[in-house]
Amino acid sequence: MKNQLLKRRLGRTNLQVTELGFGAMDTPQVPEGKDALLSAINLGVNFIDTARIYDGSEFLIGQILPSFNRDDLIIASKTINRTRDGAQHDVDRSLSLMNLNRIDLYQLDDVAMEDWDLILQENGALEGLKIAKYRGLINHIGISSHDLSLIDIAIESKLFDTVMIEYSAFYSETYNLTKKAYQNDIGVIAMRPLGGSGRMTSLRTVMERNSLSDNITPSNLLEFVLSNSNIAVSIVGTRYPDRVKSNVETVLHYKHLNNSEKEKCKQAAGKLFELL
Repeated sequence: MKNQLLKRRLGRTNLQVTELGFGAMDTPQVPEGKDALLSAINLGVNFIDTARIYDGSEFLIGQILPSFNRDDLIIASKTINRTRDGAQHDVDRSLSLMNLNRIDLYQLDDVAMEDWDLILQENGALEGLKIAKYRGLINHIGISSHDLSLIDIAIESKLFDTVMIEYSAFYSETYNLTKKAYQNDIGVIAMRPLGGSGRMTSLRTVMERNSLSDNITPSNLLEFVLSNSNIAVSIVGTRYPDRVKSNVETVLHYKHLNNSEKEKCKQAAGKLFELL
């Protein structure tokens, strides 16, 4: 029986990341948020994901990091800026707020098809992140997007070390993209593994009150994503320590689902989603 979280290689970054990551978007919004993050790190989660636009998130992380060995943690942040100077400014701001001298992974966030030429052009955001990498302020460059066509183009370009892709029992259409990225040695980060931050409160309420909870639970949903070997780390947005502990317990003891079990999970998730 495992007593610590297993790690997977995050593509060509060669970073060893725990299968469970901590999504810090909403963490500062509740009084228990700080304890949730502390709990995650103390329980062995080593991948912390945030972004410049997550209100108060980088500041909260900056309050906590001095208590831990920096080399034990992998910190990722993001910018929605599309210009060279704007991206560099965001990197500098992230470093200041988190009390860091370097950030392991910095991502271009929520990139849409109409942004692609902007970020790649001279004076675009990718150039800004490359400069930040040259300056030693960031180690690796990634991209996140909800546009499947854009993700495919980003993978083909081989310009990015990682891609952040939505993947869950509710939204498994991205499986082939996770596979393609993995085959190109691009680290795959799964966002919204439990169905999406905007829907989680409703999902948990339905699961707790409906008989379908026998067929689908947060643990089942997480197990579904963990069974995709193309994915290095699954980012679960968490605000409460008890949820952190529950998620860690799942990851410590999960089993890889076979194809039949995955299909049942998808069907149950689909039925559950209809109730929202």
